[in-house]
Amino acid sequence: MDQYTIHGGTRLHGEVEISGAKNAAVAIIPAALLVQGVCRIENIPRISDTDTLLTILVELGARVSYINKSTIEIDCTGARYQDAPYDLMRKIRASYYLIGSMLGRFGNAKTTMPGGCNFGVRPIDQHIKGMRALGAQVDVKNGFVYAEALDGRLHGARIYLDKVSVGATMNIMIAAVLAQGRTIIENAAREPHIVDLANFLNSMGADVRGAGTDTIKINGVESLHGGTYSIIPDQIEAGTYMVAAAATGGEVLITNVIPKHLESISAKLRETGTFVEEYEEAVLVRGPEKLHRVNNLKTMPYPGFPTDMQPQFGVLLCLAEGTSVITEGIYDNRFKYVNELRKMGAEVQVDGRVCVIDGGHKLSGAPVHACDLRAGAAMVIAGMVAGGTTVIDDVHFIERGYERFVEKLNALGADITIDYDDGDTDRVSLSSVS
Repeated sequence: MDQYTIHGGTRLHGEVEISGAKNAAVAIIPAALLVQGVCRIENIPRISDTDTLLTILVELGARVSYINKSTIEIDCTGARYQDAPYDLMRKIRASYYLIGSMLGRFGNAKTTMPGGCNFGVRPIDQHIKGMRALGAQVDVKNGFVYAEALDGRLHGARIYLDKVSVGATMNIMIAAVLAQGRTIIENAAREPHIVDLANFLNSMGADVRGAGTDTIKINGVESLHGGTYSIIPDQIEAGTYMVAAAATGGEVLITNVIPKHLESISAKLRETGTFVEEYEEAVLVRGPEKLHRVNNLKTMPYPGFPTDMQPQFGVLLCLAEGTSVITEGIYDNRFKYVNELRKMGAEVQVDGRVCVIDGGHKLSGAPVHACDLRAGAAMVIAGMVAGGTTVIDDVHFIERGYERFVEKLNALGADITIDYDDGDTDRVSLSSVS
């Protein structure tokens, strides 16, 4: 079992460059299946989720090659419809974007139910509603999603999402770009990676308008052509380093960011007494001598505070004097990491979607578990501020979404070592797509 061993008590100082956005990349890669020609995608994060999706495209007949460490070329001209590899698809939640891309390209799709992190019920009913509205027959049975365009091609439709869903918004966008006629998505999510997906599709010849608002209009086109696109910086990776700097009392310049995407994170950090200064493409974060509590932090869809930053901020509030309250507004069971924090001496109580933190208690190193991607990142922050040694297992969750996480943290002054299990057969090799 892979593990991180963290020797705590160091302050982070220096400069760190943020990689491309995971949540954009995991939709853009499946969307490349729609393109007749070569897509060159720049600023792609080298993480296990993107690696897995690229390997799935290769299995479908695509040609994938790395130009450099952050630039790939994908040519799906020769891709053919077939069952995508089950063992790969079950590992990641983003496998559901292949429903939209395979329907758009082939008129048929068969995918697994989404995998990835397990922090509560995450239904795909809005995805299915959207595909059916576009003219597909969709069935879910035996752990698979089967979809078929009844007329051989999808048709534009007006789709109102019953709840704001990032995944459904992006999946419907992908499916609709080659559909006949106009599609209108109402009550659409507005996250930056939705805008990024729209910009990617448009750069390849699609006609997507209104991304970033709650109404997105897609005029179907006959085909998409190749081109070059650069993925936006990762909002959550940047936020994680911001919180890590604040928690350790350090000072870190975080580069290759879009400060506007970080506004809700910056605002909450300032409430804790953390110094945050924004530049054109960077933010400087300096931790205070004494962290202040936050009365009520509630996660909400963008532009609200992101649920993907909630565990990291939970660790920070364990260090702040006084009582803080976190309300989880997106997922039912995102507080599993609290049990791990208690092992380290945190005073935290959870009631449903509400977490009450009695801060100001020192954390002590302990063996802990990475429950999911963001919880794992939170435990790394906890290990860096704790006294003694912390050992984190199941770090494959962390590597799903953070490129060179340990390397970047150690360059800032952290003391983390990685103990990889040589017998790990779950890790997908980048060599298969390079």
